[in-house]
Amino acid sequence: MTEITKKIDANDTSDKIKFSDLGLSEKMLSKIKAKGYEFPSAIQAWVIPLLLNGDKDIIGQAQTGTGKTAAFGLPVLDRLDSSIKDIQVLVLAPTRELAIQVADELKSFADSDTKIQLLYGGQNIRDELMGLKRNPQIVVGTPGRVIDHLSKRKTLNIDKLRYFVLDEADEMLNIGFKEEIEEIIQFTPKEKKVLLFSATMPRGIQDIVHKYIKDHDKVTIERKELTNSNIEQKCYKVREWDKFEALCRVIEVEFDFYGILFCRTKADVDEVASKLMNRGYKVEWIHWDIDQKMREKTLARFKNGSIKILVATDVAARGIDVNNLTHVVNYSLPDNPETYTHRIGRTGRAGNKWEAISFVSRKDSRMLSWVEKTIKKTITVEKLPEVSEVIEFKKKRLIDNTKALLENKDELNYVDLAKDLLETGEASEVLAAVLKEGFGKEFCSTHYSDLKEENFSNSRDRNERSSRGFAWVDGQRRLFVAKGKLDWFTPWSLIQFIEKESDSKLWDVGNIDIMREFSFINLSDNDADFVLKKFKDLNPRKPLIVEAKRDGNSGGGWFRSGSSRGGWFRGGSNRGGWFKWNWRRK
Repeated sequence: MTEITKKIDANDTSDKIKFSDLGLSEKMLSKIKAKGYEFPSAIQAWVIPLLLNGDKDIIGQAQTGTGKTAAFGLPVLDRLDSSIKDIQVLVLAPTRELAIQVADELKSFADSDTKIQLLYGGQNIRDELMGLKRNPQIVVGTPGRVIDHLSKRKTLNIDKLRYFVLDEADEMLNIGFKEEIEEIIQFTPKEKKVLLFSATMPRGIQDIVHKYIKDHDKVTIERKELTNSNIEQKCYKVREWDKFEALCRVIEVEFDFYGILFCRTKADVDEVASKLMNRGYKVEWIHWDIDQKMREKTLARFKNGSIKILVATDVAARGIDVNNLTHVVNYSLPDNPETYTHRIGRTGRAGNKWEAISFVSRKDSRMLSWVEKTIKKTITVEKLPEVSEVIEFKKKRLIDNTKALLENKDELNYVDLAKDLLETGEASEVLAAVLKEGFGKEFCSTHYSDLKEENFSNSRDRNERSSRGFAWVDGQRRLFVAKGKLDWFTPWSLIQFIEKESDSKLWDVGNIDIMREFSFINLSDNDADFVLKKFKDLNPRKPLIVEAKRDGNSGGGWFRSGSSRGGWFRGGSNRGGWFKWNWRRK
């Protein structure tokens, strides 16, 4: 086996070589120009000529967001024969979102008579079968769905394949697709060109290379360039349980926050997103427990700016490519430095300079050091904004927004109401009352929790955290709701359900936990009293919402059995037998 490796700096070629220098056809160059591109990225500048002019397989190693799709897509489309009705190109991607993104980018450069078919779990199988019958030249899919069509349904034929592309190969291995990849390779013809692209080269990738890839060229972006110099990286050292309050302060002092917030687990995503939503932020979230169509709609709203904050796990966020993000936030540091570079590579694109923020607790200190060593850069430790700074910033923003509205008099639809209000008292006192009605304690220091910078030598973290307890909060009451994930409930839909059934607005919502068959929600005393009474009136014998107790689960409420027969069982500390027996049985 012969391997030719080219290690290049990300900035070595982009200002010297144009797309017109790479050997692409005039038709393809016109499409590239129509999209506003002139200079290729480093991976594109090296891979495109190798793919157009060489006969070897190609391995490309570069970070997410460097243009790997165009690196293989442009030359492959340029050499594609659309008159042939066989599948000539198969692209495997680790996630549905990334597969959709790859297909969309290929379509943007393809001729009108080139057919591209998407295959991924969650999509209507009938639509896929109809699409395959139309004889596509290119198939883009996830390994599991491709295997389903190849070996189970026998509806996919790749005997005439010319190009086999593994995109984000390291992520496919992380998800556990190695066996599927090797099985798919068995269906491909011996004479084909293999193109493998990955941000890292772990042992599993090297095994595939040695086993299935013949003589090849390898293009590697030097590790020192794996983090974009346009990205300002900084971190805040806080206690684990103070992260959310710290996050809110950081968001509040930004004029136009638009970013992705990464969490390690789907449970963290649910918790953080629901708490942000309860604070009034425009936020949505994605992970694998959310229906595929819902994820696609969420991503579409995030990309068009309808929502400004997206909370996600790493795998669910693959395929998100938004050029005008202002921030990427590591609510928790990832498990390895490579994932960190993937995350922050989603911002700072197109020459813009933006921020990557990490919240670092004491237990994250070693990972922070590992990340800094890997990226060969010290991440600046910043001081959290003080409450006074947050309040002053919010006041300034309110004043600026008010000035903007005054300049645009067409937006003033409340002049008559304002005149009526001013007749009730002194102008300043009337305005103060309106501000209190609209903002509550938002401009008061008592509205904010006290935060302390993380002390890494502090050994009392565990005891202090357990004494505080997240579910039970002073000034709030915790309610048990006999509906959960089986009822398709999310934190937002739970709030909507309670407001609709009680015919009232919830003003002070705290933590929300959505379980499989039931949920918990924290409410203020006034809201809790009102909701409990309403649901007791609706169903005196079996109210759907009751007060939870610290020493039990439902506090004497009702919850639905998970058996096929259904039914209702009494729960709580008094009669916990049925509850515990059913829970363990499942």
